[in-house]
Amino acid sequence: MYLSLLILIGGVGLFLLGMLVLTDGLRALAGDTLRRFLRRSTRSPVSGAITGMLATALMQSSSATTVATVGFVGAGLIAFPQALGIIFGANVGTTLTGWLVAILGFRLQLGEAVMPLILIGVLLRMFGRGRVKHLGWVLAGFSLLFFGITAMQQSMVDLKDIVNPDVFPTDTMFGRLQLVLIGIVITLVTQSSSAGVATALAALGADAITFTQAAAMVIGMGVGTTFTAALATVGGSTATRRTGYAHVIFNVLTGAMAFLLLIPLAWFVEANGVKGIGGPLIGLVAFHTMFNVLGVIAVIGFTGRFAKLLIRLVPEHGPDLTARLDDGLLSDPHAAADAASASLHDIARSLFTALAEELEPRRRLRVDQELELVGLALSKAREYAERMEHDPSQTHAHQRQMAVIHALDHLTRLYYRCLRQDRVVQLRSEPILRQLAGELRVEVQKLLKSGSRIEVEQELDQMRQQLREQRPEYRKNTIAKASAGEIETGEAMRRLDSMRWLHRVAYHLWRIVVHQRAAADEVRQTEEESDPHIEYEENDLRNSLGGPP
Repeated sequence: MYLSLLILIGGVGLFLLGMLVLTDGLRALAGDTLRRFLRRSTRSPVSGAITGMLATALMQSSSATTVATVGFVGAGLIAFPQALGIIFGANVGTTLTGWLVAILGFRLQLGEAVMPLILIGVLLRMFGRGRVKHLGWVLAGFSLLFFGITAMQQSMVDLKDIVNPDVFPTDTMFGRLQLVLIGIVITLVTQSSSAGVATALAALGADAITFTQAAAMVIGMGVGTTFTAALATVGGSTATRRTGYAHVIFNVLTGAMAFLLLIPLAWFVEANGVKGIGGPLIGLVAFHTMFNVLGVIAVIGFTGRFAKLLIRLVPEHGPDLTARLDDGLLSDPHAAADAASASLHDIARSLFTALAEELEPRRRLRVDQELELVGLALSKAREYAERMEHDPSQTHAHQRQMAVIHALDHLTRLYYRCLRQDRVVQLRSEPILRQLAGELRVEVQKLLKSGSRIEVEQELDQMRQQLREQRPEYRKNTIAKASAGEIETGEAMRRLDSMRWLHRVAYHLWRIVVHQRAAADEVRQTEEESDPHIEYEENDLRNSLGGPP
């Protein structure tokens, strides 16, 4: 008995391990293809539900779909009602695992047949490259999953004298509630509704529980996933908390509806037997899929109102520049890049606003407050970027993360330049500098107003080239005036510093826009372009500010 119990526990563990390995392999194998499909195919709550269902079925992970969706919402790539459709559809997609377990695991009994695939998969993982390496992980996970099913099935047969329907609560309304609670507990322990469904199928196949008892437990397993979703909302961004609450409310309502469906289902089974529903195993997974599909159908027409309810429950707390930086997204490189890119866009707008006001003929007092907020936000953004997972083998995600770091670096440099009030004040003391500052202010204002970053990027590039070309002549004339005694040497040095300040500010503005586009997945080229004409003389800035240039 104890050996059978240990085998049962080990079988559940192998199943969970197989699910983790399989999901990791599928995510790496799919790359960003599935992510782009998820984003581009979501145009409405209905299309979102279909997309979420397909994505989750292919990835074998509703959490992966949810994390990507939260990243999209936080970055403003899709609207919240559309995201709700994806979350609803993901619930249906998770039921595919039950069909695989029932058909391939129990009916065809592939557990022993796929055992050699474990070795093949591991070898491919160890010695393969690129997609072949990830395919090996998929094979290994797939094999472990069904090997775990075989272990659970065999142990349940050995335990049928001890574990039988009489051990579980009776088929009454109160008994069914108890079975739902048992299903919730199983999901809390395994942290996987798929593992719980597989365990219920193994027990049902060994006649350890009745069909109605198994159905009630499966309902509880669906509700049990809401506890994980609820915990994930703690300390999360607004998008994460709204998504988590949506998951909780939807699953609880779907579970309540499924519990009511148990009444006619029990009558049907009592009158026709389990063969009338295609056999106990197929009948159970069909019931699991059916009540999730009905839940989506029941709520999809009210997605807009549901979204408004959640927005009221979880309102925005203010214009926090780093509110999108959610630790829960760090597990997905693209989702983390979405959050970082959107946050850097917010930080950049605030910094550009402060810069435009600094370049006004009269500086406003609120600039200091704006810059203080930007400094704090940049510090948080740097901490978040340091915790992002960097995997060079995932080329596209790695390029986006590099673009985030480049943009963050240029934003930091521009921030410190904005703190140099002596350089800004000097711009107002000389006609040529005053004219150039006005031209730069116009470009910054265009940057704040324009919806096309491509046009502004080109104009900023032209302006920094113009400033680069004007610097030598301006330097020559200024030094000549100082030599002739027309201006003091100190004044000449300050004018040259301000001219250099304008050039570097224009350069950083240009590079920020370039890397913002790459981080936002608008372009693929993210490498820093070298400019042999630009010299970075940062020692005076570093010494005076005690921070990075």
